[in-house]
Amino acid sequence: MRPSLPPGARVLLTRLAGSPLEAVDEAMSLVPMEAPDPDALGASELLVQVRSAAVGWVDLLMASGQYQHAVRPPYTPGLECTGVVVGAGAEARAAFADGDAVIVDGFSCGPRSLGPYQSQGAFASYVVAPRQALHALPKTLSFDQGAALLSSYETAYHCLVTRGRVGPGETVLIHGASGATGLAAVQVAKRLGATVIATGRSEAKLAHAAAAGADHTILLGFDEGRLRPFRDEVRALTGGRGVDVVHDGVGGDISLESLRCVRFGARFLIVGWASTPFVADGGGLRGAPRANQLPTHLMMMKGLDVLGCPTAISTAIDPESRAPRLAQVLAWAAEGAITPHVSHAFPLAAFREALHAKWRGDITGGCVLHP
Repeated sequence: MRPSLPPGARVLLTRLAGSPLEAVDEAMSLVPMEAPDPDALGASELLVQVRSAAVGWVDLLMASGQYQHAVRPPYTPGLECTGVVVGAGAEARAAFADGDAVIVDGFSCGPRSLGPYQSQGAFASYVVAPRQALHALPKTLSFDQGAALLSSYETAYHCLVTRGRVGPGETVLIHGASGATGLAAVQVAKRLGATVIATGRSEAKLAHAAAAGADHTILLGFDEGRLRPFRDEVRALTGGRGVDVVHDGVGGDISLESLRCVRFGARFLIVGWASTPFVADGGGLRGAPRANQLPTHLMMMKGLDVLGCPTAISTAIDPESRAPRLAQVLAWAAEGAITPHVSHAFPLAAFREALHAKWRGDITGGCVLHP
């Protein structure tokens, strides 16, 4: 007879708040969670006891309804996690056994997914997932590293390979290079044979970008809150030519300055706008009354390809495009060619502290919760 599983806990968001921190402080709580009954699983379902859940920027935006799709509360946040299989339906047993270490894929399970498993967020002791949402955790990675793998590295791959077409010998300027996606982009760009110039606001964080393979780093400076130009540094590092590709997950003034750092015909990859998150109103309202703006005259004079890189939207529209990307990321991880860096781990009960740290920019690379 199978021993009963212990009860646990999960984070519950009860309403879409006006801002991310309002959601964290006033609309989220930790509630008890009974262990799901393994004998009640569907034929293709598996039960995973969560060991590590990634804390991401999207979790914050989603909680205030400022992500590209709004999940109806109440729901459990957390896009992806790793854990151990503790139950499987009749068909799923052919693929995974109890005790197998797995990654739970956020595209097929959890609040970013679009199907029936959207309620199975990762900030929980247990997750019920469909067979297609589980991947074997590469033996090269810890549970924490595995939780920080797919979202960041698939985003970097989609931006640099699918959209950016980065090739050997090209130079890529990567902003926000110490964040989860930024560090992933540094490693992926190096795998593609590119020279990487990484920018950031802290020498200590830029040291991690250098350790991940960045060839050059630029410490961004500010005078009374205004960004100091960095075009001369980029030009010097490229022999006056400018970079071939910009990977911009920051936005705002950094985007504008970057348009002056490129060669003619460069590719400008819009990955995000972390410096100006409130382009839309909170509470789930649609529209972008404070949208970022870029000067079209510079785009034209530079002959730029300005490319939006929404990984999740592109995958939803063309699901078949994901297979080669996912296979390559998992293969690189299994080979030890890419390794997520996780700077902070918190117990599940400290989810507010973890989300505040993410919002403040305290995190280098990934941040995880331990149920």
